Amino acid sequence: MKDDRPTVKTNQLYLTIANEVISIIQSRKLQPHDPIPSEGELARMFGVSRMTSKLALERLAKQGLVYRLPRRGTFLSGRQDGMPYTGETLKEKEPEAPVVVKLSSQVALILPHISDYTSKIITATETEVRKHGFDLVLIISKDKDDEDRSLQKLVEGGIGGIILFPQGRKTCSDHVLRLKFQKIPIVIIDRIFREVQIDCVYHDHYLGSYQMVKYLIEKGHREIGYTTNSIDNITSREERYQGYIQALLDHAIPVKKQYIHFRSENFDPNRINESDPEQERFIHENPKMTAVMCGDDHLAIATLYTALQMGISVPDKLSIVGFSDIRLSALTPVPLTTVRQDTERLARSATDLLMKRINHSSEKPLTIKIQTTIVERKSVL
Repeated sequence: MKDDRPTVKTNQLYLTIANEVISIIQSRKLQPHDPIPSEGELARMFGVSRMTSKLALERLAKQGLVYRLPRRGTFLSGRQDGMPYTGETLKEKEPEAPVVVKLSSQVALILPHISDYTSKIITATETEVRKHGFDLVLIISKDKDDEDRSLQKLVEGGIGGIILFPQGRKTCSDHVLRLKFQKIPIVIIDRIFREVQIDCVYHDHYLGSYQMVKYLIEKGHREIGYTTNSIDNITSREERYQGYIQALLDHAIPVKKQYIHFRSENFDPNRINESDPEQERFIHENPKMTAVMCGDDHLAIATLYTALQMGISVPDKLSIVGFSDIRLSALTPVPLTTVRQDTERLARSATDLLMKRINHSSEKPLTIKIQTTIVERKSVL
């Protein structure tokens, strides 16, 4: 097929490709945050090198027409006036201004559930936002879709900022990414998404787990097991498991596969004081195990009740430790030694960071780790 496009100098070819991309955006009637053709697709479409198509997309990104995400692709930016693209050339195109959002005197806290741990976060966060003259809007998201709908409604209503404890996700949701690029003030808590730079505040799960295993080792334990709900790429669970492994390695203690238990089904907290079949099998199959670290307090308490109902004395025969320090951990038949997560510091750091963003701080996205502490009770010998 004959190519009727004008001939241009090689070092200017990428500008022509960039203008062709604008035409594609117009002809396909793409909406903000829709994907646009990739470097490879543009190279094949116009018979140019991938380097040329890459330069074209980078040019559009500098103009503010698109944004690029590693391993995800290139997406159309939002427009402040909400009007569709008209296909104007780059020479006629001025950089796009950021989306202007009407801010209110409210900030939102979105949580995936209500529990002992999250109730502490709610109380601490409300205290902190009031110090800054804001009111707190609380939303409990039922699932991932509900979380996305809630985020959208909050933005449409002109919320001042958002603190988000996300649903269990393998990666950052596309909706959260959109808010980031629209410059909506948002801070993620208790999760970290490694594939994107976004403000987050979370407890140092790795170090907390490492220090707890070290504590058990210093108590004389060498046969130390680990039990957890399915990790499912949830960073907090993943880092606690990694802390356990590294502590053993650093103290020259062999990592034994049979001492590591990933549950086939997540534990039901409503059955916390009952003997659990999975935990019973794990304990029964490892009679030489003298201590077990549990991925969270709910599972630790269930393991404790299971051991006691099996006739295994805690801590004389089996020491058990948890993670989080929920209120119930101090009230069990054998009070639980656990890792305490400081929810007040978490809430304070998240709120302070959100207020910086509301006040247009130009700092790069921050990741703030909150240190944990060990609470000694009676479940370790």
